[in-house]
Amino acid sequence: MNKKVEICGVNTALLPKLSAKETDEILLKISKGDKIAREELVTANIRLVLSIVKKFYAKKANPDDLFQVGCLGLIKAIDNFDISLKVRFSTYAVPMILGEIKRFLRDGNSLRVPRSIRDTAYRALKTRELIESGSEEATIDKIAEKMGVAVSEVNYALDAISDTISLYEPIYNSDGDTLLLMDQLSDGKSLEDESLEKIDLNNALSALPDREKNIIVLRYYKGKTQTEISEEIGISQAQVSRIEKNALVLMKKYLA
Repeated sequence: MNKKVEICGVNTALLPKLSAKETDEILLKISKGDKIAREELVTANIRLVLSIVKKFYAKKANPDDLFQVGCLGLIKAIDNFDISLKVRFSTYAVPMILGEIKRFLRDGNSLRVPRSIRDTAYRALKTRELIESGSEEATIDKIAEKMGVAVSEVNYALDAISDTISLYEPIYNSDGDTLLLMDQLSDGKSLEDESLEKIDLNNALSALPDREKNIIVLRYYKGKTQTEISEEIGISQAQVSRIEKNALVLMKKYLA
């Protein structure tokens, strides 16, 4: 017996599940204009929308609003899916749903970063570029001093526009079939090319010294800010920034 789990007012135990073969058959019907099949696929993928909505609970946005926006992304994915792509529907749908939710949070939600804070953050970024152009180390203290604001204000503004997430964040899991955020990052290359690039990238990472490798993993794989990393490993934010840049240069040289 399915256990009742209610999310956004939806009893997930009542939601149907489709196999990959059943999904392909329904998509074929939809491509021929079958509206009933379209409704069936929407219902069968509500669980996918809910699993993505749960990832945004920390944003304190209204879950029902996120659910409705996510369903809009799902419908767009169904209407735009090309059966000739030869990819899983969920692989195509996840970034569409994520995109709709992120646009909603960015453009129409009360949690949007205030204009004044965004302006401070962008001024800080420009000031950092200006300092570094003079071959100086752009520490938070120097940036704040040049801007004439408190260090805490610069830190807060930069963190406010930093919305990082781990590349290994599970986005969807169904019957042991897990989709990670990394799986959704695609630039149109073939799967073979992407696999080779991942191998090259992992080799480049492995070639780094331990300290550089640790910072790259924390920064780009675990989604931490430079400030968070500096607190975790006990060095200044400026040192983290310098080591990160050096590590990226080394990786680029390796890949070249």
